[in-house]
Parts: sequence; C-alpha cells; structure tokens
Amino acid sequence: MNAGRLTLTSGDPVVDRRIDWARALMEEGNAGDAAELLTEAVARLPGHAPSWFLLGEAREGAGDAPGARSAFEQVLSLDGADPLGAALRLARLEGSVASMSEAYVRMLFDQYAERFDAALARLDYRGPELIDTALEAACARLGRPYAFARGLDLGCGTGLVAVRLNDRVGVLEGVDLSPNMIRRARSRGIYDRTVAGEMVAFLKEQPARDVDLIFAGDAFCYLDDLGPVLDETRRVLEPGGLIAFTDETHDGEGVLLRETLRFAHAASYVRGCVEAAGLVLLSCADEWIRREKEQPVAGLVAVAMRET
Repeated sequence: MNAGRLTLTSGDPVVDRRIDWARALMEEGNAGDAAELLTEAVARLPGHAPSWFLLGEAREGAGDAPGARSAFEQVLSLDGADPLGAALRLARLEGSVASMSEAYVRMLFDQYAERFDAALARLDYRGPELIDTALEAACARLGRPYAFARGLDLGCGTGLVAVRLNDRVGVLEGVDLSPNMIRRARSRGIYDRTVAGEMVAFLKEQPARDVDLIFAGDAFCYLDDLGPVLDETRRVLEPGGLIAFTDETHDGEGVLLRETLRFAHAASYVRGCVEAAGLVLLSCADEWIRREKEQPVAGLVAVAMRET
C-alpha cells in the first residue's frame, strides 16, 4: 500500500483538488507536473502534512532527491508521530534503515482492515499454511504431539494464521497495533483474548515461562530489529516452547528496507538474532510468502525453541 493514499481531506477544496490532480499525474508517470501542483497546495495550506508527503513522493519520482528530502522532513516537523511513514521514506533516500512508527502501522492497517483478507487472497498469501506445516514438522522431529496449551499470535491482523492453528491451541491470545484489525480478529470467535497494542510491549506484560507457543505471520517484516521481540519471546516461552514465524528476506546481509516500506531480513541475520536470544533454531526454510506484481516475494519460515 502507498502511505500517501492514507490521507484525510485537508478541509480546503482547492487543496484537495490539487491533491487529486497530482495523484492522477503521478499515476500517468508525470511526477514533475504533480510536484508543481503540490508546491501550490503546500503554499496555500502549509500545515497539511499529507500534502507535503505527496510532494515528497512527487519530487522523488521526478528525480529531485534533495527536494523530496526537504518535503519529508517537513512532514516530520508537522507531526512527529509520523503516521504517514516519512521517516521510512527519508531512510530509503539515504539508503539506510529506520524504525517504523507505531502511528504509521496503526493508520495503515486501520484503513486496510475491511479489505485485508480479500487483498491477501488475491496476493496468494501463504503465511498460515507455511507456519502450520513448519510447526507440524518441528513437533514430529521433537517426537511430541502437535498441540499446545496456550498460544500468542503476534501481529495477528484479522486472525488468518490463528484460524489455521485454532484446533491445535487450547487458549489463544492475539495482539495487533490496529484496533480495526483487532475488531475483525475478535469477530472470528477463536481468540480467548485480543489486545490492541505493540507486540514487544505486549510480550513484556506476560509472565515468564507462561506459554508453549508464539507465532507471527507476516508481522516481523514491520520490525527493523528482531532482537527485542525474540528476547522477550524466550523469556515468555516455557522450556520446550516454540516460536514459528514468516518473514521477508533478501540475498544480502542484515536488514533491508524495501520499496514497499517493509523490512526484509537476511537469513543469516535471522539465525543470528535467534541464537543471540538464547533460542534453538529448529528450521529456517526459504519460502515465498505472497505475490507482488504477480511475482513471488522472497521469504522464509522459521521455527525455534526455548530449550531450558
């Protein structure tokens, strides 16, 4: 999704018309003329952060990196919570990585929730089946039943992975930053508890050695650093407990901020974070997670265990 589309009306019909025209021009590949229109819009209404954000996109599309940087910096000066993801766009311009703001993720998925399931179906999303298959194989390898007393679903979204695992888990809890996603997940009637909140903060509230399963489908790609979530995972898991997750990956090293403004983690980076957290990696397989522009998105599915 393009964060620039997640905007509310400016309250000024003249500015709104310029925004609509600018978007149409950008879709036609005419970013330069779009930038001119948006320059007029921000001059008329300088406090409207979405206009500045779209101006940054237009300038970037026209090859004006310094101008784009200036526009995105103006967005951040107007709203430090950064619901539009300007810090990510700045990081992309610099070829670096920046943390994703909670406000950005919340707004993105609050406005995406109603069409989320249908969109993922069109993208051939495979997260639920990948996690299910990986967990079943891990349990078989360990010689234990494929069943869990209590599970935590991190970044649960509308509950697609939980639906797949529901018959394998006794008590199931889900957490997601988006209240609208949580409402849709709750409506499925499969969770014993749902929480609108950030996943690492949610884990920190859990007692130590309290659950035997944690899973995250297509959620870790919204974290730049996997260390904190895996550290808390180990603390919360009981000995023998498992974590299973899918993630986006790439062929290089470390963490990459993709054009989609999601993070991809190299397999070596994932393995390193799992080991540093004191977890034992049981499997880490390359698997495509969904399609984008009809092409498979490189990903991985991993299962790790708290040994002691």
